[in-house]
Amino acid sequence: MKAVGIGSFGPLDLDYASPNFGSITSTPKTAWKNFNIKKTFEDALDLPVILDTDVNAAAYGEFLWGAGQGKMHILYLTIGTGIGGGFVMDGKPYHGTLHPEMGHIFLTDHFANDPFKGICPYHGNCFEGLASGPALQSHWGIEASQLEKDHPAWEQEAQLIALALCNYICILSPDIIILGGGVMQQAQLFPLIWEKVPRLLNGYIQAEGILKNMNTYIVPPGLGSKSGVLGALALARLAV
Repeated sequence: MKAVGIGSFGPLDLDYASPNFGSITSTPKTAWKNFNIKKTFEDALDLPVILDTDVNAAAYGEFLWGAGQGKMHILYLTIGTGIGGGFVMDGKPYHGTLHPEMGHIFLTDHFANDPFKGICPYHGNCFEGLASGPALQSHWGIEASQLEKDHPAWEQEAQLIALALCNYICILSPDIIILGGGVMQQAQLFPLIWEKVPRLLNGYIQAEGILKNMNTYIVPPGLGSKSGVLGALALARLAV
């Protein structure tokens, strides 16, 4: 073994100049706050470690070997116990000042008569607070996997996801959008999302791949549940 690649939940400090570089920062998982995962593994294994978010790792795995092969701008979202997004831009995982925190955008078209206020400990009704698996359970009083396929929860879930995707499409203009995570195992969500996204965009985005081929533009992971693991292996290869 020559190097280790880690795709971790975040937020992460990925600033090389920061004294806390390699640390998990303001995570809702309080026991992990300010834990330097990169340094811990490097000290224990005496090997170079490259760290990125779990969703960036998954996006990179899909870029190399999955649904994003042949694309240069790949958006990967996981919708499960939390919601996060990774973006590969020009063939490289994108960071920016921190890294994308796509689960914490605000969706203005939340249902006005719905008393559910979301569960995010930082924002309440952000995307993750409204549409993650735990949010579905809190909202409807039952685990998401136990909801009937025709339960109204899925229509609302698809609307929330579609609203978020419209924001990402307008900001990032990805070549493909890959939706993974436990919630997206509900296959009935994809047709609902394919119908809602063009309707919400309302003809503004004139890109044939988006307007006419939604089922090949918004897709499940090509690597299934292995996107993140394979992406982490690819990160290790970068370290070498």
